Amino acid sequence: MKPVFIGSGVALITPFDKDGKIDFKRFEKLIEYQIENKTDAIIVCGTTGEGSTLTVYERLNLFSRAVEIARGRVPVIGGTGSNSTSFSLSLIREAEKTGIDAHLSVTPYYNKTSQEGLVKHYYALAEEAQKPIIVYNVPTRTGMNINPETYKKLSEHTNICAVKEADSNIVKLIKSIKLCGDKLDFYIGNDDMICPAVACGCKGVISVLANVMPRFTHEMTVEGINGNTAKSRQMQMDVTDLVEALFCDVNPIPVKNAMKILGMDTGVLRLPLCEMSELKERKLKESLEIINNK
Repeated sequence: MKPVFIGSGVALITPFDKDGKIDFKRFEKLIEYQIENKTDAIIVCGTTGEGSTLTVYERLNLFSRAVEIARGRVPVIGGTGSNSTSFSLSLIREAEKTGIDAHLSVTPYYNKTSQEGLVKHYYALAEEAQKPIIVYNVPTRTGMNINPETYKKLSEHTNICAVKEADSNIVKLIKSIKLCGDKLDFYIGNDDMICPAVACGCKGVISVLANVMPRFTHEMTVEGINGNTAKSRQMQMDVTDLVEALFCDVNPIPVKNAMKILGMDTGVLRLPLCEMSELKERKLKESLEIINNK
């Protein structure tokens, strides 16, 4: 199966107005900004997009608008995952009516499951979906992890096309890529691992950093994919402090704050997320100033 995308996909934030409603005008500007700056895919309603606090109606509206704005220039991937298989299936059915190109589906959280349960869960989604499924493994949030051998089983279903791997274990990533071969594409979900991950065979990144540095993130990723490891490595090192600052508080609190500092006001956060402390904001501002001065 052809990769959904190669390069840098942005885990797009969801902009709200001062009353906490989705700001669709800002949403359009953000997507246009991403496409103009070489982002290779738009991921809507993921973790960074505060998908967990969006209603189904809001999610579907965001999917529809993203597809409409992108106009086929880049793929639009919708966050349709849940800890309930039946709910995920119902969301997949409705989301596909909006024209999205693929689904990003997080592992079940809170109730969790076994490795065998994961296989059954994702097979059920893949059987129902007309668009490809990208498995999303983020153990720091879900309380569970996908084993390399489980990825091998998932790779055997033709409609499970890829993984967003947000586990920081590079050895596990290498083993998973080796086991799955060309049957399953991997995207790294950690901005501090883009260079090493693509050097090991990842097709790209699904990135938080790309919200504020889309062209840079695209170039760092593509340079690595193309074998220009020295350049990709230097770019990775250049943003080490900024990436650390973007995760000094719960995502997407810092990145939305960074966008505000850069003149892209994205409105309020939805509770239980709240504004970061002055100390953390100072660290974020200092990191942004260092990047701007380079």
